[in-house]
Amino acid sequence: MDIALIGFGGVGKSFIKLLIDKEEKLKKRGLELKVKYIIKSDGGIYNKDGISLKDVVSNDYKLTGFNFIEDINISTIIKNNDIDTLVELTSTNIETGEPGLTHIKLALENGINVVTGNKGPILLEYKVLKKIADENNVRLQIGCTTGGALPSINVGSFDIAGADILSIEGILNGTSNYILTKMYENEIEYEEALQRAISFKIAEANYKLDVEGYDTASKIVILANALMDANLSLNDIKVEGINNLKKNNILEEKSKGNKIKLIGKVYKKDEKVRAYVKPQIINSEHPLYFVDYKNKGVFYSTDTLGDISVIGGASGTINAAASILRDIINIC
Repeated sequence: MDIALIGFGGVGKSFIKLLIDKEEKLKKRGLELKVKYIIKSDGGIYNKDGISLKDVVSNDYKLTGFNFIEDINISTIIKNNDIDTLVELTSTNIETGEPGLTHIKLALENGINVVTGNKGPILLEYKVLKKIADENNVRLQIGCTTGGALPSINVGSFDIAGADILSIEGILNGTSNYILTKMYENEIEYEEALQRAISFKIAEANYKLDVEGYDTASKIVILANALMDANLSLNDIKVEGINNLKKNNILEEKSKGNKIKLIGKVYKKDEKVRAYVKPQIINSEHPLYFVDYKNKGVFYSTDTLGDISVIGGASGTINAAASILRDIINIC
């Protein structure tokens, strides 16, 4: 498989390193993945025979020593017509979806599979993009957009195939879950737990989307639209984050054997699909009760397969990169 990578931040670099680490195992499975393009916002590199990924890593991921091309972009990829799959990892923009939305549309329209961890385009235009993919007989793989390593999309697409999903409930943001766990276990205030998350680089620079619930809301919208044939947007969801929780709120429920978790839920009621995100009190019988720290979890209720839970999926750039590789393997 010939690949173009657009977006060379933490996940993109981890993806390149992962391809090196897994090269022999992939070859044993008959999979040869050749990266021909690595493109950033200010340009990138191209080799029609495949880029030496080991050289990129040994050069501390700097691209300027490899015949750097300033005006290389998605148009170059389309013109050259020499890849099977685009890996789109540019920064998420939940307001416009750009530049990822344009990259993904052009790739699909030109018969190129797309694997992405970029929530913005999928949040805003999933059904449009899926239709384009189907019309051009290519794949749009979005497993990384709804929890990184957690296989929430895959389970809903493949393992629950044939059943109607009645509801999806999830702890989908590792940063918020870490903060809530620290408040619970160390009996500290929100601000102190947040500072610990920042100091351990668990919270990103723009952590507001995490703690105010919008990252979870984006993921629950994607799950609803991709798995429950909904047509939701962020405007259809009431979103409440964890940033107003106090230590006393946590400790009061702890004394009762309960926990407060940031839950995103989508469900069917009166023939309509509805959703919300909010801190929710759950007891030890709830399937997500033991999902702590950076771990995530998703709980499906179905009509014929019963209740199914998936828990785990570590948070981090290498884990997100592994989710991208998983989607590529599933295409192969």
